[in-house]
Amino acid sequence: MDVQTGKRSDWLAAVGGGLDRLVHPAVTGGRRTAQRRLLGVLLSAPFVVSAAVAQAAWPLAGISGVLAMLCGLFGASWLMALAVAARGGAPMVERLVHGSALAAGALVVGGLGVLSGGMSAPLAALLLALPLETLWVGRSRRAGMAAAALALAMAAAIALLPEIAGAASASAWLWISPVLYATTLALRASEGLSPARPETLAGNVLPEAGLDAVVVRLSRAGEAESVSPQAARILGIEPELLLGTGLFERIHVGDRVAFLCAAAEARDEGRASACEARIRMPAVEGRIGGRDGSHNGSHDGGRYRPFEVEMVPLAAGAVAALVRDGREKAELRERVARAVEEADTAEVAKGRFLATVSHELRTPLNAIIGFSDLLLHREISGELTGKQAEQVGLIRDAGNHLLAVVNAILDVSKIEAGSYHILAEPFELKDAVELCRAMLEPQAEARGVRLVANLPHGLDKVVGDRRAVQQILINLVSNAIKFTPQGGQVVISASSRQGMVRIYVNDTGIGIAGDDLVRLGQPFAQVQNDYTRQFQGTGLGLSLVKGLVKLHGGTMSIESAPGLGTTVAVGLPAASSVADPAADPAADWETHRPALDEEDNAREERYGTALRKIA
Repeated sequence: MDVQTGKRSDWLAAVGGGLDRLVHPAVTGGRRTAQRRLLGVLLSAPFVVSAAVAQAAWPLAGISGVLAMLCGLFGASWLMALAVAARGGAPMVERLVHGSALAAGALVVGGLGVLSGGMSAPLAALLLALPLETLWVGRSRRAGMAAAALALAMAAAIALLPEIAGAASASAWLWISPVLYATTLALRASEGLSPARPETLAGNVLPEAGLDAVVVRLSRAGEAESVSPQAARILGIEPELLLGTGLFERIHVGDRVAFLCAAAEARDEGRASACEARIRMPAVEGRIGGRDGSHNGSHDGGRYRPFEVEMVPLAAGAVAALVRDGREKAELRERVARAVEEADTAEVAKGRFLATVSHELRTPLNAIIGFSDLLLHREISGELTGKQAEQVGLIRDAGNHLLAVVNAILDVSKIEAGSYHILAEPFELKDAVELCRAMLEPQAEARGVRLVANLPHGLDKVVGDRRAVQQILINLVSNAIKFTPQGGQVVISASSRQGMVRIYVNDTGIGIAGDDLVRLGQPFAQVQNDYTRQFQGTGLGLSLVKGLVKLHGGTMSIESAPGLGTTVAVGLPAASSVADPAADPAADWETHRPALDEEDNAREERYGTALRKIA
């Protein structure tokens, strides 16, 4: 029953919306409702009485006479409707049409009564339509009483007139028109008594004058039934030009679907919705394509302007659309887009600049380092004094440090630009670890730090770029040595499980606070405290390690806490996991992560909650 009632209400609302589009745009308020009802009566009345005309006039006039009567009936009624739609803004025209329609209706019903057998015929019941329709249209008791008096006079005339020979005899077919009219009364009564949805606004009246927006009442079909006067100021268009499909046709084609979807959401779900739409503005004299020198956020050659549209549900399936100027939001969106584009461009330019500078710096640095080595060899350059040898040594050390920084910058730039290529192949991790230990053991001994390599037997081979993995180990171990006080220890260990080889670099150094862990792995980000200030560095080491690990499809995590040391774990694909060339090491790592996380949990007990997965 609820579904049937909803469908009937939708149908009646659609009919009402169509009639509202015929009402003159200058008519507002209660007059608009009355004029809409008058148009409905004038357009539908010929259909109601056509069956009665055919039944009553057929015996006397024949088929040609019936057709002539029907053409005259439809023509007269629809001409009066046309006059109301075209000139209904003038009250005099509306009153004249109303009176003419009442008189014509009385004559038609009276004639039908005489031709069908007098007051005893079923068609005489149509006399009740005169006062009922007058009350329905104008809701005026005075007009209803006048129509009732006219109906009584016509009933007396029908009773006094003699019966016409050859008139239609009483039959069941003469009940068609009265029954059809009674059906229209029942439909209108049920629509008037149906309760409004609680989630909709009460009534269809909006405080249009208090809103800095164009208020458009949309029918269930999405067509504009009424438009507030603000349209002339905000849209530059007279309200009557936006009625029907006028507003929809001015919306940019690319925004029409969003507009209809927002209207349907408000209508069907009974809640407010919103969308953005570009509306075509009228051409203004002295402005080409709508651009008058002011920044109006126009689009498509300046003819379209952005607007924000908010849909609010009303009664009977109608929707109120509040159209506001959206240029400010559009300008902000454009600024954000330009800022993002400029930031991306600056990032690319920065990467190119760093790569170019780094490349150009390496040539003179190699010369500085080479000549410093020559000066330190007495067999080649001769004997140097103690002071001279110390100064040349400082030059060589500074050159080596600067060359390392330049190489790191170049590698990070290549990784960020996606131009760092790796050649993955299986190799023994033990060889890379031993080479790293041999290179950094002198540095560890000079700082009083013990460097230990502890790899298990039967460790699976690593699949990766040997040079890149070597760089990962050197960066991690050199960092661990740098931040481990004298008497500390740095341990390199590894394990292979579930298709991955995990490399651990553990130190007993100063540790890292949780707040600093967040920044690690970013280029030029360094931990700053009283201990680290005595060491030089750029913060590129971990950033480079993170990028190289990511290129291998591996993972990297840092576990640390102040005073408890640091453990960096790097997971790389093992040879057993990529025996199939189509295998994805990263996907394999995700598959076996739960089992490997058990090891993480055990290590986390040592460091508390200071754990961060950074790759």
